[in-house]
Amino acid sequence: MPSKSLLFEDFEDQETNFNNIINSTKGIDKALAKQILQEIVVHGDHVNWDDISGLENAKNSLKETVVYPFLRPDLFSGLREPARGMLLFGPPGTGKTMLARAVATESKSTFFSITASSLTSKYLGESEKLVKTLFILAKRLAPSIIFIDEIDSLLGTRNQEGEHESSRRIKNEFLIQWSNLTHAAAGKDRGNDLQRVLVLAATNIPWVIDEAARRRFARRQYIPLPEPQTRRSQFIKLLSDQSNNLSSDEFDVLVNLTDGFSGSDITSLTKDAALNPLRELGDKLLITTKKEIRAINLNDFKTSLKYIRPSVSSENLKKFDNWCRSFGSSES
Repeated sequence: MPSKSLLFEDFEDQETNFNNIINSTKGIDKALAKQILQEIVVHGDHVNWDDISGLENAKNSLKETVVYPFLRPDLFSGLREPARGMLLFGPPGTGKTMLARAVATESKSTFFSITASSLTSKYLGESEKLVKTLFILAKRLAPSIIFIDEIDSLLGTRNQEGEHESSRRIKNEFLIQWSNLTHAAAGKDRGNDLQRVLVLAATNIPWVIDEAARRRFARRQYIPLPEPQTRRSQFIKLLSDQSNNLSSDEFDVLVNLTDGFSGSDITSLTKDAALNPLRELGDKLLITTKKEIRAINLNDFKTSLKYIRPSVSSENLKKFDNWCRSFGSSES
């Protein structure tokens, strides 16, 4: 089985490489397979653990569930056979997609990245065939990860009022293909290989996921809002290439002022604060040299905090905590 580096980095003629993969894979729709390889497989998108601040519990859980089994399949068989599904859930902007990309990099896997909406809109009418082709290619290019963002829109509670028949068919086909992976993992249909394939999904609303789908996610990992040390690390990292004069004590103040902020909220705040030295120049900005622009300071953040506020409500946080206690895990 070719490695991802051979598939997507070493070949100059990508079109020829795609055709070779498609022509050597049985039972697929060639047109849909080409669309998947061109639009869904992520090429050269390397994200490492160190690129993500904090979230140590989630990283450890992902290493145990995905990275170690993919890199050492000889150790993870029988009773130690890894899960075929893992769910990352939590408030928006907490790093779920970044974690998924890091897992693909660290496990040296082919990374299929697809949003549920693309299955139900862009490929309307061919969605069931697309799902089947997706899983066939994932097994063909194993080890691989099928990452689906907004999984709730694909695998929400079935038989909802107003649910379209085509959506039900797509959902059923996805669950069938996913079950086939689980059967292979259990030794019922192994074939020539364990075919290391994981369905990794992310959602901001886990409580709407269909119960049958929820059960297939053997690991359900909570990705919470960043803790104080993580917020501090993120601020330092964001400001590392910018002129600033924040002291260690001022970083502590900044951390205390941003309790309840998500990772994306912190990025938005820092970007806005970085603009304040430019805003105060007005039209003089056009004739001011870069060296003359003052350093970013704590007051810039305090000014921006008047406009940039946390995006996650306390009510929503309670819902996440309650769902996590019932169905999830927040520990490694």
